[in-house]
Amino acid sequence: MSAHPSSVVVVGGGQCAAVAVRTLRRKKYEGPALVLAGEPHRPYQRPPLSKDYLADPAASVDLLPQDWTDGNDVTVRTGVTVERVEEGEGGPAGSLVVVTADGERIPAGAVLLATGGTPRELPGAPAGERVHYLRTRDDADRLRTAMASARSLVVVGGGFIGAEIASTARDAGLEVTVVEAAGQPMQRALGDRLGAVCSRLQREHGVDLRLSTGVESLREEPDGVVVTTSAGEVRADLAVVAIGIVPSTEVAERSGIACGDGVLVDASCRTSMAGVWAAGDVACQEHPQAEGRVRVEHFDNASKQASVAAQSMLGVQTTNSDAHWYWSDQFGANLQGVGHPRPDDEMVVRGDLEDERFTAFFLRDGAVAAVFALNDEDTVGLARELVTMRLEVPRELLADPERDLFDALEGAAT
Repeated sequence: MSAHPSSVVVVGGGQCAAVAVRTLRRKKYEGPALVLAGEPHRPYQRPPLSKDYLADPAASVDLLPQDWTDGNDVTVRTGVTVERVEEGEGGPAGSLVVVTADGERIPAGAVLLATGGTPRELPGAPAGERVHYLRTRDDADRLRTAMASARSLVVVGGGFIGAEIASTARDAGLEVTVVEAAGQPMQRALGDRLGAVCSRLQREHGVDLRLSTGVESLREEPDGVVVTTSAGEVRADLAVVAIGIVPSTEVAERSGIACGDGVLVDASCRTSMAGVWAAGDVACQEHPQAEGRVRVEHFDNASKQASVAAQSMLGVQTTNSDAHWYWSDQFGANLQGVGHPRPDDEMVVRGDLEDERFTAFFLRDGAVAAVFALNDEDTVGLARELVTMRLEVPRELLADPERDLFDALEGAAT
């Protein structure tokens, strides 16, 4: 394949799609760029759907304004379902064809699969008037409308999305119950001690938190919902199921592209099919900060993978070696994390876990491998560098709020 493909087709309409085409134009790619969005909306960002946009439909979520795409010769088509990608016949070497469900055949020199994921469904609990899942803009619109006439909400799942929905619902005056199978909310990502901090945050803001509680069934009734759990029934006007997503690998699978937990890609986001890349929630990537491949469902990761994929299409061999960074705003607090702590990591806390502000560092083999902070954005900014560089930092420096973390970075530089 030549350094600059004859044309680029992006399958998907989210953060990856927007960053990819913006990167192509910023890197002086002059060929045609086409975005095929499956939803009826132009590309938009998803993080506000459980927060600002769920509370107020006027909140901005748009990513590729019409004037930008018009001025940069980028075509966006909405409501297009892609069936598969084929190798072109009789065309130039490395040519591809994107086949839609309507039978349209779109030639492409390079393809980016940015198909994201779909909500994991609770068996026997399809979406309905009172049972909701949240992934799309339309999902958020339906949930907001339902919340306007409701007094109570039960959230199944205590992860980041579930907690953000609970926070937005509490701000709107609803009684909220969160049912979580683990011993603490966000325990799988953060561990027991930080999960307990999240528990405290929710309970202090009036959430009825049911932990270590499995869900046996969820049924919709004319006047509400009933969640049958291992500890009894929970009744509410509405229910939201927030138990994760399933990567949307269907296009890749129908194309004969290797998949596992998502679409398998190398460090430059290339798939097993020449000329096809994948990025974002759907991509399971070789990453230098992980042992083998990892699939990450965070906004920052989607942006960085999209940039890497776009540059790779243009012949620039780049990778993303930064540690994964994520954030969440809930119950008036800002939560940020870098990397993924393990149960056997040593935790060093700057501040106190009982306070409204602290940063926790996770040491692995003596080096900073992950960080989590509550209301401490400044510290996280520097801590991201510590994690990416895997620096060994004296514990007393990490633990002392009066010491500047920049000292550690300066020491590494010299």
